[in-house]
Formats: sequence, C-alpha cells, structure tokens
Amino acid sequence: MESKLIFEKEGVYLHTNVKRNNQDSSLPGFIRIVERGGEPSLEWSPLEDAGRSTPAVFYTKKVSDGDGGEEDTNFDPGYEPDWAVISTVKRAREPVPVRDTGEWSFSLPLSELYSLRRARFSLGRNFLVMTSRGGHPLPPLHFHRGGTRGLLKALQRYIVLAPSPVDGRLFLAYPHDSGALSQSFDELQLMDDGGSDLVSRFMQDPYATTFGGFSKVTNFFRGALRPPDSPLHTSGAQGANGHTSMEEEPGFELITCGAELGQRPTVTRGKPLDKWEEFLDPEGRVQNPERIKEIVFRGGIIPSLRKEAWKFLLGFYPWNSTAKEREDILRIKTDEYFRMKVQWKSVSEGQEMRNSLLKGYRNLIERDVSRTDRHNTFFSGNDNPGLTLLHDVLMTYCMYNFDLGYVQGMSDLLAPLLFVTQNEVESFWCLTGFMELVHHNFEESQEAMKQQLLQLSILLKALDPELCDYLDSQDSGSLCFCFRWLLIWFKREFSFEDILTLWEVMWTRLPCDNFHLLLACSILESQRGELIGSQHDFNTILKHINELTMKLDLQTVICGAEAIYLQLAMCKELPVKVKEVMGLYAASSSEEESPEAEAREAQQQQQPLLGPPQPRGAAPAVPPRPVPSRPVPTYP
Repeated sequence: MESKLIFEKEGVYLHTNVKRNNQDSSLPGFIRIVERGGEPSLEWSPLEDAGRSTPAVFYTKKVSDGDGGEEDTNFDPGYEPDWAVISTVKRAREPVPVRDTGEWSFSLPLSELYSLRRARFSLGRNFLVMTSRGGHPLPPLHFHRGGTRGLLKALQRYIVLAPSPVDGRLFLAYPHDSGALSQSFDELQLMDDGGSDLVSRFMQDPYATTFGGFSKVTNFFRGALRPPDSPLHTSGAQGANGHTSMEEEPGFELITCGAELGQRPTVTRGKPLDKWEEFLDPEGRVQNPERIKEIVFRGGIIPSLRKEAWKFLLGFYPWNSTAKEREDILRIKTDEYFRMKVQWKSVSEGQEMRNSLLKGYRNLIERDVSRTDRHNTFFSGNDNPGLTLLHDVLMTYCMYNFDLGYVQGMSDLLAPLLFVTQNEVESFWCLTGFMELVHHNFEESQEAMKQQLLQLSILLKALDPELCDYLDSQDSGSLCFCFRWLLIWFKREFSFEDILTLWEVMWTRLPCDNFHLLLACSILESQRGELIGSQHDFNTILKHINELTMKLDLQTVICGAEAIYLQLAMCKELPVKVKEVMGLYAASSSEEESPEAEAREAQQQQQPLLGPPQPRGAAPAVPPRPVPSRPVPTYP
C-alpha cells in the first residue's frame, strides 16, 4: 500500500508504565502523520523502530472468543487519564481491528481520534493525551524539543480541533465536513427522537441538551462538568516515584463540614396571601412590602391576586408607586414595548435573509413555542392565540436584549407569566424582571452555571458529607444532574400550578438570594436513601434524578429548604464559604486586603473545600462578619 509522509517530528517521548521498574518510564521516538491509501493516521514509533514501518495498531488487543471478540482491558498505560471519555450505551460500529505487532508503537486513523488534551503529570512536564472514539486513552506524549504547534497545524488539514468551553486544555476532534458537528443521535443511540450528537450539542448548547435525555447520558459528563482543577481531575498526577499519593486521592477521606450543625428545626407552611387592598394606602402605595414578601414566602399567593402581585415582585411596578404613577408607568412601558415590536415586525424577508442572527433567533423561537406547555389550555391547539403571544413576546425580547437574544429555556420562563397576566405587554416586562435574576444562566460562557453547581456542592458538603462522598465515589460530585434544575428554576420538575407557587416564593428572595440552591439540597437529601441504598452508579444516578419529574411534593421540598437554611444559619462554626453562599458573610475591606487574609486563602486552596475546623485558639485575625441586613427571618 502506497504511503505518504505528511508530518514527522523526532524527540517525542512516550510516557510508559512507570510502575514497571524493568522498563524506561519514557521512550524517545518519532511522531508522524502518514497517509496510506488515502487514509491519514497519527503514528508513533520508538527510535529503534525508525527503520521499519509503524504498525497500524492500538496498544490494546482483541481476544477471539468465538462471539466476535472482546477488548483486552488488562493493559495499564501507567497513569490515570484525567479526562473521562464517552462510554456509549450501545456501539453503532465495530472497533478498529487490532493486531499485536508491537508493545509501544501505535497508529491511530484520524477518523478515530476523539479528543486531544494537554495534561501535566510528574515533574511539571506537559503532555498530549489522545483518546480514540472507542474510549481508549493512548499513552501520553512529551515533545522534548517542541513541535506541538506543527503537529496541530498538520492535524487541522484533516480534522477540526474544537476547544471545549468547560476545559481550556481539551480539544474535541471532528471531521472537516460541517455535518459532523451535528451528527445524528443514531450513532450513540442515546435518544429515541434523533437530533444532534449529544457531545457536540452539550458543548455548544448545554441548555437544549439538558432539557431531555439525561436518563441515558453516559460517562462523558463526568469530565465535561468537572472543574479542571478539582481533585478528581488531577487524580492522574503521580509523585516522583510513580505512585499516586493517598493524600491526593479524594476517595480516601470523608470531607466534612467540621462543625456541629445542630438539630434541624421543623418548618410548616403558612396561608397564602389572600388580601391586597388592606396593604394599600389612600394613594395606592403598598404599605409594608416586606410583610407581603414574608406572607408570600410562607404560603404563596391565591390565584386571583397573582396578576397584580407578580408585577411588584418582578419589578414592573415599584413598591412605593402610587396608583396614578402606575398608570403612567403602564402607558410608557406599553409604548416602549410596541416600538420594539415594530422593529422586528418591519424587517422584510430580504433583510432577514441578510441578518443571520435575527433569523436564527426566530427559528429557535418558532421551534420552542410549538412545544412549550402545550398541555395547558392557554397554549394548546394549533391556532391558539396564546402561542402567537408567546412568539411575539420572545421576539420582542430579542430586540430588548439583542446581545443575549433568545436561548432555549426562555420560553419556559415566559409561559407562566403570560398565563397569569393574560397580557402581552405586562408579561414582557415581567419577563425582563425575571431575566434580571437569571440572565447569567443563559450566557454562552456558562460561568454562572458552573459557579452555582460549585456553590451547591459547598452546601451539600456541609449538610451531608456522606451523601457527597458517595456521589464523589460514583463520579457524580460535579452535580451535573442538577443543571436543568438551576437553569430554569425547576420548571420541568414540578407541575405547572406548582411552578406558579414555587416561583413567587423564590421571587421574594427570602430567606436568601440562593434559596434555589437550598431547594436543590432539599431534593437531593430527600433522595438520599434511594441513591445510597440502591448503590446507583453515575448513569443510574442521572436516570433516577431525571425520573423525579412530576413526582416531588412541592410543599415538602420548600419546607425542607427553609429548615436547611435555619439549621445552617444557627450554626456558630459554619465555614466561611458556606456563609458566603447563604449571604451571611461579607469580608470587610481591611480583611480583604490584609496579608493574613491572603495567607488564609492560600491555605484554604491547598485543603479540601470544607475541611476540618481550625484548632481551638487558632482564630483568624479578623473574624467573619455577618451581613446585618439579612437576619434569620421569623414569622408569626
């Protein structure tokens, strides 16, 4: 077979099994890109093999058993890969044939390259770790004399290397044809209704992907949502002797809060807000809005008052506005809304063809509107005017906030607002108020979502270290299965009527701004016995959480979340990080700038997130200062 050498670099060391003392830990060799019969392959061979062709093999073997063979997984590459790869539920193709013709030489067709990762192991050296689509991590390669840029440039003649938005060191490999970026789910067989490839969809649009299919998603998300610098990500790092130290392995210790939380109080729900006029003064100003928020938090709002109360909770009307001022606000906001609506309504078909962004927003909105809450009579049927209103309000929001535009999930937020207000203009301005609270969830960087998952992990470690330890042991410590909960505030987890109550409770911002995280903790703790007792693994944890939809009791969840808040707030030795999440702590300017604070922060970064408490007498230079404006709420 005719061979064509495309790229070659000498001085590329292969990191072997350092646990075997009778072998060198690194072997010098050549890295090449070779075309054979039009098929490009990435090959490595040691220096002693430079005179002969590199065999087209992986480093695993296929053992014939009469049933088509199975992979021999006894091979130990000598390190623990720090990127979890896909392990599909069903394989749609046979693995690349493997022949045992060499111990370390390998040849990988570029069509089988799944990912390329920059990693750092012992002695601080940088390595490239490649993974095949069959789930096999190849031995790490160290470019002793440089040359990685040349290799990547040569690879990009045949494949697209797309950086991962959640890990700057990871690149996913795709064929050059654009269709590969949205392959059918038929290849992974993770969904029944087709659609784009799960991995690329999650990387490019985590919102759409999380709305369905979590029950079948597999090991990819273990790495995808794990913070790059988390302990689980660095578990592959070894010491100079080649052994992973027990101190660096998170599975060897139970991370605890280090403080006695005390008994969790019993919480009951109250009556809903059923009177409105008695809170208004003669000019229509709302008297004692904090009292109204407390009543709403304790029991919600009766349906007949929601239309009026929601406009205050979402900032459409200021609490101190008079009835006359609200009339003026409504008139001004109505004019402003229709001016924005005219902007997109007046765009001609030809103009839209030249505005790909607006056209993309419209396509997404039309697709989502057709499947949002269609079980509700307000949106059911084909020619329902509710669907038209849903579409028009979302299109107008694109003109209001063109930088953000439309992202899947926003239709879920608007539908209850439109249902309650029954008014196009009022629902739009209520949506803008709602988006002020959650717009960071929909930003492309996903930083807000990653931060919330981290904060949720902090809370759960303080509340239930055993559950956290179990989730960590099943590679579920990232809590990625809670992504959809936090993204659209549990919209898909409860019934439509329950969501009306839950959201108005959350809009009060009582007892803290992160009450949605406490709700998530309440749900997770309610499933503690099932998760631990049934010995769920990563996949079945995702499946179980996804199947909780419409099975949770809202009042029990809210009571549990409030009880958690009160329990934590009453703890005198609560870690600072937990207090920060709950809004109970704010560092003074002198503390933030002091050398002692920097030293404490550096020390905390070297210890588990919620490690043991300091010894008695080792108090910080400046004690934590509670936020005075947000005391523990008390209710009659």
